[in-house]
Amino acid sequence: MDKIQLGEFIKSIASDLEIKEGKQYLEVAVPPSTLYYLAKQLREKKETQFDYLFCLSGVDYGQDLGIVYHLRSTIYDHVVVLKTRTADRNNPQFDSVSDIWKTADFHEREAFDLLGIRFANHPDLRRLFLDSSWGYPLRKDYVDDINIVTK
Repeated sequence: MDKIQLGEFIKSIASDLEIKEGKQYLEVAVPPSTLYYLAKQLREKKETQFDYLFCLSGVDYGQDLGIVYHLRSTIYDHVVVLKTRTADRNNPQFDSVSDIWKTADFHEREAFDLLGIRFANHPDLRRLFLDSSWGYPLRKDYVDDINIVTK
């Protein structure tokens, strides 16, 4: 299936999505409440079989915090990018996809450690690199007077 057909199929799974053709991959903006359902469907549906999460990145957009998921179907050799975000900078939280793709386990821990994004139902959400004295150094509003890290 080409990008247009893939986009139409994804839209048939959940209608509250914004789909656009990116420079390299099909990009899908997903509300946080729909993320887990869509991810599970993309993994399990025989038409898509996205069996490989090859990148999960936390992003500070300034006002919002978000997560970007790069998924590949090794069977059909197609790729899709899921993007979700929240305006809640005090308690940013998304559903964990670590039970869908095991590779999400450490990627979600990294996003938690460096950006403070929590993942509901993650089996072991704890800091990966830094201790709690650091705060969240990849946030754009991060200030560190001790280690003199600036923007």
